[in-house]
Amino acid sequence: LREPGLNLRVVQLFRDPRAVHNSRLKARQALLRESVQVLRSRHRAEPRGPARHQQQHLLQPPGLLGGGRPPQPQHRAEFFLGGALEVICQSWLRDLLLARRAPDWLRRRYTQLRYEDLVREPRAELRRLLRFAGLTVPPALEEFVLNMTRGAAYSSDRPFLISARDAREAVHAWRERLSRQQVRQVEAACGEAMSILAY
Repeated sequence: LREPGLNLRVVQLFRDPRAVHNSRLKARQALLRESVQVLRSRHRAEPRGPARHQQQHLLQPPGLLGGGRPPQPQHRAEFFLGGALEVICQSWLRDLLLARRAPDWLRRRYTQLRYEDLVREPRAELRRLLRFAGLTVPPALEEFVLNMTRGAAYSSDRPFLISARDAREAVHAWRERLSRQQVRQVEAACGEAMSILAY
């Protein structure tokens, strides 16, 4: 970031963790290996000793953590997905706190983008991002972003499909799909980051 020849800028994209959890649950089998890798990264970063075992895991399906039993096969994917989202939210929180305390030179090179803001105001957010990067907004790029977020199609069953679709429907899909318990678990695990991001 300090290298003058690079002029590096960082845009960090965030999304409502409830929506992230909803999308990850829909694609649970495809994300199983990725979730295990994320959990391993936390295991490597945690200090050794008794404190590690006292950590509360909030996003695991009920009854999976008691007695130290491994998850049943039908809950295995949800077990790993929930744990991975906790790690992701902890990482977000570290980044957000670092950005708050960052010196001016770093703040000038870092910005945040919420997925929901991009979906609601694609033109305004695109202009803001390109202005931050010192770039102009070509009309074709503006049309592309508008098409990708306001397309006629929408496929909630394929959350990671990159296509022209009405992305505004994806913003609140979690409200219809997650149970109250799942929402409470996500909010408990990700609450600090969600508060800073105004979710």
